[in-house]
Amino acid sequence: MKRFSLTILILAISFLNCESKSQNISVMTYNIRLDVASDGENAWPNRKDFLISQILFLSPDIIGIQEARPNQMTDLKNALKGYKTIGNGRDGDDMGEHSAIFYNAKRVKVEHDSTFWLSPTPNKVSKGWDAAYPRICTYGLFTLLESHQKIWVFNTHLDHVGTEAKLEGVKLILEKINDVNTDGFPVVFMGDFNAEPNSNLIKNLKQKMDDSKDMAKITFGSKGTFNGFKFEEPVIKRIDYIMVSKSNVEIEKYGALSSSVDLKYPSDHFPVLTELKLKE
Repeated sequence: MKRFSLTILILAISFLNCESKSQNISVMTYNIRLDVASDGENAWPNRKDFLISQILFLSPDIIGIQEARPNQMTDLKNALKGYKTIGNGRDGDDMGEHSAIFYNAKRVKVEHDSTFWLSPTPNKVSKGWDAAYPRICTYGLFTLLESHQKIWVFNTHLDHVGTEAKLEGVKLILEKINDVNTDGFPVVFMGDFNAEPNSNLIKNLKQKMDDSKDMAKITFGSKGTFNGFKFEEPVIKRIDYIMVSKSNVEIEKYGALSSSVDLKYPSDHFPVLTELKLKE
């Protein structure tokens, strides 16, 4: 009887340890620069292999991509073996630029996903407020396969012209987060926000969420994230962010990674990479 009770106790302890196990995940945001012939030597065909090998080397668990045109999405899907993707194009279905999310299917799985437009009519293709282009947000609820923890991930590319569009777009995304996250899971909100840290947009957003750079135990790399393919100039403009919900996420590492080969960057933005620990 004592042996039976001891066995039950050991099994119970093992179960509790399994349930409480936390799984660190790596999350990256990357504006890969759309495929446009006018970029000349920096056009997509000349840099895609470098960019793809960079992603494969870093191998993040979850990647928020911005500015990916359909042919670029095809290239990424074909090359990023082991990754799956969610998200529609901003012109509907697979058309136009994507703010897609790629994820390592061996590390996480998606439970729910959707794409909406940053406009007063978010459920259909539309351009909002003073935006120059239609803008979208792709999001998903992910389960970490090792720990069974869940996390919401939102990825967007805010307008580069419309001040009102940026403010209203963030407001809309925060409302969506509140609507879907009824269980209070950790949240990542990332992308190219086209706003610098001293802007009202970022100051207001940081009242609701934490900037992963501010919270990281270890930071590394460039101060800025937008390089404009100008290798000879300092990179000081920071417009790409990974924001996280307050209180239930720890940031182990943050880096804006300025990789180059032969004095050339793989994109006009640097990828921003974080390592996150989800609190119980």
